[in-house]
Formats: sequence, C-alpha cells, structure tokens
Amino acid sequence: SGGQQQMLVIGRALMTNPKLMMIDEPSLGLAPKIVDQVYDTLLELQALKGLTLLIVEQSSARAARVGGRMILMRGGRIVGDGDAAELGAEDSLRDAYFGQSKPVKEAS
Repeated sequence: SGGQQQMLVIGRALMTNPKLMMIDEPSLGLAPKIVDQVYDTLLELQALKGLTLLIVEQSSARAARVGGRMILMRGGRIVGDGDAAELGAEDSLRDAYFGQSKPVKEAS
C-alpha cells in the first residue's frame, strides 16, 4: 500500500542516521488514517532521535499542527514565515492560498 511504501522510504532514509530528513508530500495519495500513522511515526522519530524534519506539505492544517516553523509560499515567493501554530491560526494561511497576501521576500 501507499502507507507501507512511505514507511519503507522513511526506514531506508533512517539507516544513514540523518540529523535532517527532508520529506516531500508525505500525505499525497494516502488515506487519512494512513497519513496519521506516517505523521505519528515522523513525530516519534523527531522526539526520540532529535531528528530535524523539513516537510513540504499541501495539507496546511496538518503542517500547522506538527511544524515548529512554517514558511508559506505562493508562486515561488515567500508570503509568510513564522511559528506554525500562529500562522495556521491567522489569516496569512488563507491569504497565501487564495492569493490575497503580498510576498515577504524573494524566494531563492
């Protein structure tokens, strides 16, 4: 299944004992229950191993719940940057998705 494949990818990456793990769209194409399992595993690894996670995720609600810092991008430009919980609760998240905000700075 997709969830098993995601867990396998995570397991293979962990074999190198990384300090930083970059993950692109861990929820893509997975059932919500499986997404929860994948995120639970990532957060457990983060807590147990001190692993830094850089997650690219379109599920903004999930990203806001699990992230420490969030950077919102639209059209290749940064339109929000700060504490994930604060950005998730503010209008900046909605504005970034619907194009109402102005870029904070140029993305490299």
